[in-house]
This record gives sequence, C-alpha cells and structure tokens, in this order.
Amino acid sequence: MNKNDALLKDIRERLSDFRYIHSLAVAESAGYLADKYGCDKETAITAGLAHDVLKELSREEYSSFFENENIVLTDVEKTAPKLWHAIAGAYYLKKEYGFSDEIITAVRYHTTGRANMGLLEKILFIADFISSDRNYNGVEDMRKRAEVSLEYAMEEGLRFTIEDLARECRPIHPDTIACYNEIIVHLSQK
Repeated sequence: MNKNDALLKDIRERLSDFRYIHSLAVAESAGYLADKYGCDKETAITAGLAHDVLKELSREEYSSFFENENIVLTDVEKTAPKLWHAIAGAYYLKKEYGFSDEIITAVRYHTTGRANMGLLEKILFIADFISSDRNYNGVEDMRKRAEVSLEYAMEEGLRFTIEDLARECRPIHPDTIACYNEIIVHLSQK
C-alpha cells in the first residue's frame, strides 16, 4: 500500500462524509493549480488529501494530542480552535507518514498563511478556498482570481479571513497578518 492509499483509508475512517468529500475536492483543485503554476502534481494532490486529516477531533482530543506531543500553542492559537487541525495535522502527518517538509509546511499553514510561502503552500491555501464543494458568497470570484495568479487569489482570501475575524472580535494570527502584508506589497509592485 503506498502512502496515498494509506492516507485515503485514514481520512475515510477519521472524517465525516462531508469532510472526506471536501478533502477529495481540495486534492483535485490542488492538482489543477499545480499543473497551472508548475508544481509537482502528485505532491499537491497528497497535500490536498491530507490537509484536514485531524479536522474533526474534539476539543478534548486536541488538548490530549497537544499535551502528549509536547506542542505548545501561542496565546492566539489557544483561542482559535479553527487553527488546531492544521497544527495537529502537520505534526501527525510527519510522524505517521514521514511526508516531506514541503507537504507538512503546506498543511501547517493552509489556514493562516505565513510570510515567505512556497509554491505548494500557496496552492493548498487557495485550493481550500476554491474546491468544487465550496459554495460561499464570492467563491466564483476566488476561482477567477486563481486563474490570474495565486497571489491575486490569496489577497482576496486573506482579506476575507481578516475581515471576518475582526468583525467577530476574534484574534488574528500574526502569520496571517504577515502573509497579507507580504502579498499586498508584492501585488503593489507589479
């Protein structure tokens, strides 16, 4: 059994039908974006399949996982349970599958973004926003932006995330702010 077969079995057992279908859709979008932007397609598909592997753990399971693995969350991360699956998932995938640092980093930052993102990281970040199962208000604009450039789509995704968190008076991860600033500067220089 190769790693992707084992991963498919793992996510099928761990995830609800909804989240499993989402993972398959993100993998498909990641493969498409990899072809479009010159990234290894199989690596992108693997990252897409893996990105939400621990998405459906309970708070108690996350707490236990972080404690058992000696993972220390920042104050912002402690107050943002929506980020926990990326942190835990990256660690789990490294330990259980020995995936490359490229895949692990893409999974780790697919929710927050970060400064100096690599190509695979950007692809996974956007694939999660534009996968075929997504139907939020503005998804078609995100898909059009992804056809222009990853950075153009990221600007919209980061702005959406920051505005949503600010509107709800929730903390914004410093990595998200750093990513947004870097993308805005990059786009302003074009």
